[in-house]
Amino acid sequence: MPNTTLAFPTPASLGSLDNYIQAVNRFPLLTAEQETEFGRRLQQHGDLDAARHLVLSHLRLVVAVSRNYLGYGLAQADLIQEGNIGLMKAVRRFDPERGVRLVSFALHWIRAEIHEYILRNWRLVKIATTKAQRKLFFNLRSMKPGTAALTRKEANGIARALGVKPEEVLEMETRLSGQDIALEPQVGEEGEAMTPIAYLTDSDAEPAQIVERAQTSHNRSEGLRNALAKLDNRSREIIEARWLREDDPATLQTLADQYGVSAERIRQIESKALKTMRGQIEPS
Repeated sequence: MPNTTLAFPTPASLGSLDNYIQAVNRFPLLTAEQETEFGRRLQQHGDLDAARHLVLSHLRLVVAVSRNYLGYGLAQADLIQEGNIGLMKAVRRFDPERGVRLVSFALHWIRAEIHEYILRNWRLVKIATTKAQRKLFFNLRSMKPGTAALTRKEANGIARALGVKPEEVLEMETRLSGQDIALEPQVGEEGEAMTPIAYLTDSDAEPAQIVERAQTSHNRSEGLRNALAKLDNRSREIIEARWLREDDPATLQTLADQYGVSAERIRQIESKALKTMRGQIEPS
């Protein structure tokens, strides 16, 4: 097995980000044959020197990827550092026998690590928790048709494309822009720009409605207890098993086996019990 060794001119002290970038750009690129050899040495023999060659030859890739995320207010040096972690994870998982170049395989790991770092540390973003919201966060800039605030039509289009709500698109735009916006439409904007007043108002949070919902919920609960009390034991147990279990409600066949009757008989008992209960709960 050939034992290739390449010269990587790492300076003793880089001193600055510019010096680091100049240094990694001087690292030689690997041919497909060299990459396969180093990959096999790492995979089959745990050769750390081979891993070093694979990592150093792709550091320039991390620098290039990091430039795409400079608009999030984080230092490029930190982005590069996180991207390098992703690169090392990719090298560790790289399979040279698949016929795929490391550069293609590593891109996913580099971007994923940088994404996680941005979401952990960018203080303005707290809503990118689901996969769809993360996709929105990292694609909104490129999907905006211009630098102006999104119109209602534009927000709806982006929301459909990314599988999120239009309100989430607008909120994310505000967070990314980091600027103040008017609560209500300005003169001449009616019907065009969607402002926060269109989606921040929550009529359900008004005190009178909160009290009304609480009273209604109490009345329904009290009515349900009274209605259940009017049933015989078997009917009550069937209703509780079929309708009042939060997890794993019973099937008709399960109850049929339990009471030694047919599933159709259980359905009849259930139907009669529900009719009785509705008569007790609904106002006359």
